[in-house]
Amino acid sequence: MKQLDPKSVWFFFFSFVLRSFIPIVILSVWLSAFLGGVSDAVEDNTVEMSFGFLNWLWVIIPAFLILCFIWAKLTYHYYRYELIESGFRKESGVIYKKYVTIPYDRIQNVDIYRGILARLLGLSDINVQTAGASATVSRHGVMGAGAEGRLPAVSKDIAEQLRDELIQRARQSRTQGI
Repeated sequence: MKQLDPKSVWFFFFSFVLRSFIPIVILSVWLSAFLGGVSDAVEDNTVEMSFGFLNWLWVIIPAFLILCFIWAKLTYHYYRYELIESGFRKESGVIYKKYVTIPYDRIQNVDIYRGILARLLGLSDINVQTAGASATVSRHGVMGAGAEGRLPAVSKDIAEQLRDELIQRARQSRTQGI
């Protein structure tokens, strides 16, 4: 089985950081307030505010970044795909494994998507849309809005080659049945 582009570690890392940054800041403020870090004191008709949560940020943010990088490396390591005789196959997941095989005759469309983060890293996402995807509900889309076979963070050249190969195999599987 093939792995994603090595730069996908950075793609996963930045994605995790961007998705989790606000909750981490809120958590650190809450921890600081819970532990008595934010307090008001009135001295000489001025209001002083102690920002104890800033001290927590120096601990939480580096730990958070390290955990995100480790999780990104694990995500990269366990994300694999291949084109087998019966269809497109992918495996993903660190804790919960997901195995997907999409037969070529079910493939309706193959799209390449390049978000801003992916473009900065020279990567692409491949979305394999199938005939049965309209009945699925997944974390990437509801009621067919997302692709059943999403392959994130492959290099631009490999994404185009993979798209062409999937489309060609889908056409061949449809003409063989006639």
